[in-house]
Amino acid sequence: MAHINLRQLQVGQRATIITVNAKGEINQRIRDMGIIPGSSVQVVGRAPLRDPVAVRISGVTISLRNKEADCVVVEI
Repeated sequence: MAHINLRQLQVGQRATIITVNAKGEINQRIRDMGIIPGSSVQVVGRAPLRDPVAVRISGVTISLRNKEADCVVVEI
């Protein structure tokens, strides 16, 4: 199985969150949104300039900046 950053997923692609490699406020913000290891995630869209990325986790769609999505490691 391949491990990549969340931002590298294509629209429609699903993966499982492996780890969050962030510190401080960004780490807390990401985890507060429900992005935790073991969760299933799907990319549902991108802004025209590819930032931010919209993802669906546990039936909820949230938007992540690329800086935040780069901190989330997923397994395809």
